[in-house]
Amino acid sequence: MYPAELTMPMAKDLTEYGFESLQTPESVSQVLDNEGGTVLLVVNSVCGCAAANARPGAKLALLNEKRPNKLATVFAGVDQNATAKAREYLLPYPPSSPAIALFKDGKLVHFLERHHIEGRSAEIIAANLQMAFDRFC
Repeated sequence: MYPAELTMPMAKDLTEYGFESLQTPESVSQVLDNEGGTVLLVVNSVCGCAAANARPGAKLALLNEKRPNKLATVFAGVDQNATAKAREYLLPYPPSSPAIALFKDGKLVHFLERHHIEGRSAEIIAANLQMAFDRFC
């Protein structure tokens, strides 16, 4: 568990941009069991690739004309139960943080694991997500 004073600015980086912070397993289920529309879920992390690549890439992707109906985030290492619940929806992929997932009508349709994020620029991540938005949103 990370101290709140360390993680709060990292969480705000997304919540101040319109992402809903899912802090309980119930809130995760309520959002991801959505049978209509699209949800972008960011598994946030304290690592450098979350700060330099994942969060900026996710936000930049939202400049696309087509975009998800809902934005949500869980914070690995902070909201452990919520993150564990979110990872159930991300199966068969192994736990990964950071990670970015797109759901359509309650089904996972696009997923970026840490190895897709680490070492790639925010612009490359955004372009990848925008292609998924154009296809599924």
